[in-house]
Amino acid sequence: MKNILQHINKAFDHRIRLGIMSILMVNEYADFNTLKELLGVTDGNLASHAKALETENYIMVEKQFIGKKPNTRYMATKEGRKAFKDHIDALEKLIQKR
Repeated sequence: MKNILQHINKAFDHRIRLGIMSILMVNEYADFNTLKELLGVTDGNLASHAKALETENYIMVEKQFIGKKPNTRYMATKEGRKAFKDHIDALEKLIQKR
């Protein structure tokens, strides 16, 4: 088994990024507070990991106001959905190899 990790995407190495993408794969979008609560992370942790995924063009960030309150919501991009699916497929293949 040579190069068994070559198809594992480093962008999803961290559990918070894995969590963000997992949530966004089954939801059209999630706002900052929802992600924060579901993942049990701090504002700074969530913001930095979301930024890393945004930099890879795996998620899109939309900022708006609801009334007078700012609201940030995140959506998986088409590219992000494909990359995450490929990552999960690679993990499954890795697990199946014995």
